[in-house]
Amino acid sequence: MATTRAQTLDVAGFLQGLNFTPFHKRILLLSCLVTFFDGLDFSLIAYTLPYIRDEMQLTTEQMGDVSMAAFIGQMIGSLVGSYVADIVGRRPVIIFSTLIAAMMTFITGFAGSPEMLFILRMLGGLAIGGLLAPIWSLNIESMPKAMRATSVTIIMLGFSTGGSAAGQIANLFASPDGLYASLHAGTGLASALPGPSWHMVFFFCGLLTAVLALILVFTLPESTRWMVAKGRPAGEIAPMLSRFDPGFEVQRYTAFELSDERKTDGSESPWAKFKELFHGWLVWITPLIWIAYFFSSFAIYLKTSFGVLFLEQLGLSVETATNLSSIGALIGAIGGVVLLMFTEKRGPGWIIVAPLLGIPFLLLLGFGIVLSGPFFVPVVLIGSILVGAGHAAVISITSIFYPSAVRATGGGWASFMAKFAAVAAPWVGARLFLGSDAKVLAGYTFSAVCLAGIVVCMLVLSHFAKKLRREEVGELPNAAAQPAE
Repeated sequence: MATTRAQTLDVAGFLQGLNFTPFHKRILLLSCLVTFFDGLDFSLIAYTLPYIRDEMQLTTEQMGDVSMAAFIGQMIGSLVGSYVADIVGRRPVIIFSTLIAAMMTFITGFAGSPEMLFILRMLGGLAIGGLLAPIWSLNIESMPKAMRATSVTIIMLGFSTGGSAAGQIANLFASPDGLYASLHAGTGLASALPGPSWHMVFFFCGLLTAVLALILVFTLPESTRWMVAKGRPAGEIAPMLSRFDPGFEVQRYTAFELSDERKTDGSESPWAKFKELFHGWLVWITPLIWIAYFFSSFAIYLKTSFGVLFLEQLGLSVETATNLSSIGALIGAIGGVVLLMFTEKRGPGWIIVAPLLGIPFLLLLGFGIVLSGPFFVPVVLIGSILVGAGHAAVISITSIFYPSAVRATGGGWASFMAKFAAVAAPWVGARLFLGSDAKVLAGYTFSAVCLAGIVVCMLVLSHFAKKLRREEVGELPNAAAQPAE
């Protein structure tokens, strides 16, 4: 693990030689909590939208605009947060973004008009978008090599679990038949406590997220790889390495390096960091990641924004549709982790398994073949699971091919490109896929087309990923690009 030259430690070799340590578990747990509460805050609008619609008398266009607001914020936040994280570190960006997300979620509970709701959701989206690429980077740079992509999927399982919990919390606090309504009526304090409403959902979740932000201040570590890549003093790096392996004699080393990734030019300008994303074989890999992530985001955010309304249009109650959507999102995220166990060892081509299997289930709905009877709910649920599993797998590879000095930038730009789809999904969905059974079915059919796009992109990307790996070990000539993995 260590080189003999000038007492220099190869940090890449040190980290890759470790087993999954308690410190790894701590990083992963904290990251999952961060993404859980981000998924919770982000998804609240989808599950409270039926109640907001009724209270504010929203049109379908206004519902689309409100759903789109957080995605607009995420687009901007993904670029700003990732760029800042590559300059000042992952830790400060994650903590600051979590705190802002908590504040915006809580304040959203006071919104009294569609315009105010739009602004607050957009500001909340800025914070959520700003921390995703840094949290991906922190895990990729901290985990053993065999768990890099899987760790991203696990922490995004936190995001999906939070999104699933949002549905249950909405039923708890907003439904007139929910538990909070029953407790409120039976406490004798009904006149002093707010009644069940969508406002209570945002108040409750905002407070929980604020508690997490406080915990992160005292517990979240910085990325050791990033510190080495940025040339931080040895006195700052050594204690971090000791946390991975307390028994390792790190004090023997006075310098640190990363042998498994190329050095960038060191420039902090946004343009220089952007150009690094197209170095060598990345000139093909980066656009393919963007396109695949675009297709996947359109499918998942169309489901996230209007899945409940789609199922309500097809005859299910809001409560049943909410439960079905949240359960599908949770199982889909778990399916993504299982899928990545194969992808981590066999390459990104295995990502196509989930979207490929999902296409026929969405077409069964889109073509109107299964809209009633005992197969309707299972087909909806399985289709939802496969869309979610494929999305989780696509996210896992958005940052793994880049050097540590620009890794967050790479993930941020991928997220930025994907958010075009996330913005388009509710806007297009409100105008083309809401209002009638035929329009809803068209939405399912279009989602199947998006899954087909993922399949094509991943097959081509896997070809170039193999070339990049062979170049890394010197099997190809002109090995100019040394990737982070």
